[in-house]
Amino acid sequence: MDQLHFFSPVRISRGQGHPLEEIDNVAEAMMFLRKWPTGRRGPVYQCALNCCSAALSGQMSAEEARKAFTGFARITRLLDDDMALPVPGESKASVHALRR
Repeated sequence: MDQLHFFSPVRISRGQGHPLEEIDNVAEAMMFLRKWPTGRRGPVYQCALNCCSAALSGQMSAEEARKAFTGFARITRLLDDDMALPVPGESKASVHALRR
């Protein structure tokens, strides 16, 4: 497997009526981030961008970049609900609290 491919894709949902988008690798995540509106670029965006850039330059793994991009998608409420599952030891309610 290419080192820049994610172990599993990050599914982006822009809401009803829009197709589900799957981000499969660091390059796709970087393209998605570069298209993000300038006025909505905050610290979480910058962290995801920095992590993707570091992965592209070999300074970070693709999975670490995926985690940062997934966090960005969750905070911006773009992460598909099926992906917003709790990690072991975390309740589902706490995950949904992050999405509100």
